[in-house]
Amino acid sequence: MSPSDLNKYRQILGRKHEELAAAAPPRTPASEPGSKSGDWIDQSSQESDLHVQLALKQTDSKLQRAIEEAIHRIDAGTYGICLDCENEIPAARLEAVPWTRLCVECKEKKDK
Repeated sequence: MSPSDLNKYRQILGRKHEELAAAAPPRTPASEPGSKSGDWIDQSSQESDLHVQLALKQTDSKLQRAIEEAIHRIDAGTYGICLDCENEIPAARLEAVPWTRLCVECKEKKDK
């Protein structure tokens, strides 16, 4: 992979990482664990919202780690190489999912 391609992917990954960091919603007193307000329906709704926020935060955290690992692979000179089969990951896959660790074939095998 050329240095200009690596630089392009580093910029894409950096922007996505910054976007995720900026998107972290501030906690409000109503979203604090253990806080109760309103009737039981309101409390149930608040608890449901809190669970959704936690799930989204976990997903964002996993994505941020994957992005950081991809940047590390760029620095190490192994970016764009499948971690399972060690073949080059096609550019179309890297364009779609620049933080990917696996080629399409290995990802499909892993998902089965």
